[in-house]
Amino acid sequence: MERSRKKGPQRNYPRTVRVNALLHEVLAEALERLSDHDERLLLTTITGVSCDPDLRHALVFLSSLDDERSVALEDHRRALQSEVAAQVRLKRIPSLKFLVDPAIVAGNRVEEALRRVQELSKEGPDS
Repeated sequence: MERSRKKGPQRNYPRTVRVNALLHEVLAEALERLSDHDERLLLTTITGVSCDPDLRHALVFLSSLDDERSVALEDHRRALQSEVAAQVRLKRIPSLKFLVDPAIVAGNRVEEALRRVQELSKEGPDS
């Protein structure tokens, strides 16, 4: 008996999502090891990875990215890509680009707005 093929994605868990999760895990472990040798990378957290379907580029989202951390990550970019190549079997290893997670930025804006509202409510309506 032949199986019928469904239209659309064959799995509920597409390949790019699996690759993103795998890259996230490998990069987080590599970053933790690098932070033992480079203080600039301490307290750097990878919040997510978004890889192109063709595996040419991957955006690595971080909790924060000041100038010092940005320079440190750029200094170690090749080492991180080599770590991915050593641990992950992919057709090609994506070029990494580091960005601040937009969700973190949006969350910070919401927190700031809530703080202002709270401060205004403490001052009262007569102020």
